[in-house]
Amino acid sequence: MFSRKLLLIGGIFAFAVINIIVLFVSARYVSSSSASRHMGIAIVSPLQNAVTASIHSLRSMWMHYFFLVSTEKENDSLKKMLARTIYDVNYCKETEISNDRFRKLLDFKNASKLHYLPAGVIGKDPSHWYKTLVINKGVSEGITKGLPVVVPEGVVGQVIDASDHYAKVLLIIDSNSAVDALVQQTRANGIIKGDSEGRCLLNYVSRKEVINIGDAVVSSGLDGVFAKGLLIGKVTDIIRNKSGIFQDIEVSPFVDFDKIEEVLVVLDPSSQISYR
Repeated sequence: MFSRKLLLIGGIFAFAVINIIVLFVSARYVSSSSASRHMGIAIVSPLQNAVTASIHSLRSMWMHYFFLVSTEKENDSLKKMLARTIYDVNYCKETEISNDRFRKLLDFKNASKLHYLPAGVIGKDPSHWYKTLVINKGVSEGITKGLPVVVPEGVVGQVIDASDHYAKVLLIIDSNSAVDALVQQTRANGIIKGDSEGRCLLNYVSRKEVINIGDAVVSSGLDGVFAKGLLIGKVTDIIRNKSGIFQDIEVSPFVDFDKIEEVLVVLDPSSQISYR
């Protein structure tokens, strides 16, 4: 099969040859008698007109072809430039958001007397039964089992396992977690436990204690792990049972565990110095 380019070149060449032949025939008729000249003009002129129109049409098609090729190349170049621009804009936006998060972590760290080690979240437990995440710092960076993990919004959890450069953190919304806590307004004491629904419950609070919706719950510092006064959440529901000595209190954590990307590991929890 011939390419479109070769067909166009062949067509132009053929019409050029025909035009030369027509001009030759026309010249012969011009030197003949008047009747012959009129007949020659009548025969040759339409052919010349058709040949000339065809050549103009082919020239226009040829120029249009090269214009389309040039336009296609320019279009591809513009598409690449647009894709690069979109990537750069998105990269700058992500950098700005990351800088905001790091600024909050830095402000929180500077406002506290505790020794923090920042770490990035690189994985989360996909199962429904366990609420854990994996961070990119481990024993080589000073991480050991039992260290508390926090963010500016509040308590995240506790390190339960560590390798050379990675560690696993048990979140406070896990049913195996327990944090000694108190209601900030009334100083009522209890234990924050996670449940299967990913919520927190403040257990072992006496029915005699007056707790209100919206009250803040903070760490008490009595468990020897979390410093006193670290934010945990706010009271969202209270169930005062008719029997028993305790009331059921539901607490909504201040930390959005689905959106954690960086955390701070407290390296000296024994100092028990709160940022508050």
